[in-house]
Amino acid sequence: MSLDNSKDNICGILPVKKPEGWTSFDVIAKLRGVLRIKRLGHSGTLDPMATGVLPVFVGRATKACDIIPDRRKVYTAGFQLGVSTDTLDSTGKTLKTSDKAVTRADLECAKSSFVGDIMQVPPMYSAIKVNGKKLYELARAGKEIERERELSISTALI
Repeated sequence: MSLDNSKDNICGILPVKKPEGWTSFDVIAKLRGVLRIKRLGHSGTLDPMATGVLPVFVGRATKACDIIPDRRKVYTAGFQLGVSTDTLDSTGKTLKTSDKAVTRADLECAKSSFVGDIMQVPPMYSAIKVNGKKLYELARAGKEIERERELSISTALI
């Protein structure tokens, strides 16, 4: 059996550390230029402000994007208490502030409402797709839609 190292035979999963400010598509577009391969896909869209590992599927491996059995994810987040913005993240316009003191015990008590099977209303400024449209694209166009969804959160640590 001979090995053909042409770009047409490159396939596999490439874990990419996505930088803040890049969309998942930006990563794919950059890799298409670097690798000179059109057949690329990713599993797990990350919001532009998020950083983290973006699994990029190369060549024939793109067929596996939708059949990966384990879709569990782990998130590490930082947040500022007492500030509410129009985008529900740090990039938005501040709508309200509060100086209310919050203890660790208050946080520990509140976190239980985020664990288990819960209903979530994701912010309009997120990369989540509803009916094929990214929410942040709709938000930038001044549209707001119903977007409640069920999720399962196994653990929350403070």
